[in-house]
Amino acid sequence: MSGALNDTALDQLFRTARTHNGFKPEPIPEATLRALYDLLKWGPTSANCSPARFIFVISPEAKEKLKPALSAGNLAKTMSAPATVIVAHDLDFGQRLGVLFPHAPGAKDWFADPVVEQTTAFRNGTLQGAYLIMAARSLGLDTGAMSGFDNATVDAAFFAGTRIKSNFLINLGIGDPSALFERSPRLAFEDACTIA
Repeated sequence: MSGALNDTALDQLFRTARTHNGFKPEPIPEATLRALYDLLKWGPTSANCSPARFIFVISPEAKEKLKPALSAGNLAKTMSAPATVIVAHDLDFGQRLGVLFPHAPGAKDWFADPVVEQTTAFRNGTLQGAYLIMAARSLGLDTGAMSGFDNATVDAAFFAGTRIKSNFLINLGIGDPSALFERSPRLAFEDACTIA
């Protein structure tokens, strides 16, 4: 490691970064989406399983497929965002462990139990979704992660015939500061942490 990031970088990633509810209409180039993935993919996952799958919903046709799944409170902001990422996880992630974790040839068997498979895919796919948020912020994009949608509808529209399951959505673009809520407080160290 090369030492701590400076305050400007820490502000951009954490302290002044916000969850955005409105976005400017500027499109996100495909090259930026590729750069985003090329950053987030390096975040650690259990046995390098990398179960997350991402759909960047950009086209009007894809937005119409997503629309019926959205709650009323998330509809307008999602339809107007330049991109919405469906963060999902593939329950068949074990099929790729021979490539992703080659120094343990039997790694696929570690996840043969359906409960372990589901837990591993969900936990690590969620981690990768968080890495996506941080990668987006590092590239100068704003994000608005959310639940507030019907997973079954999204899965039927985007993942039919697969074992890929949606987890959460992230609106992505250049945030409109006029649509921000007042910043909510956070817990103090003493309220959230214990040193044992």
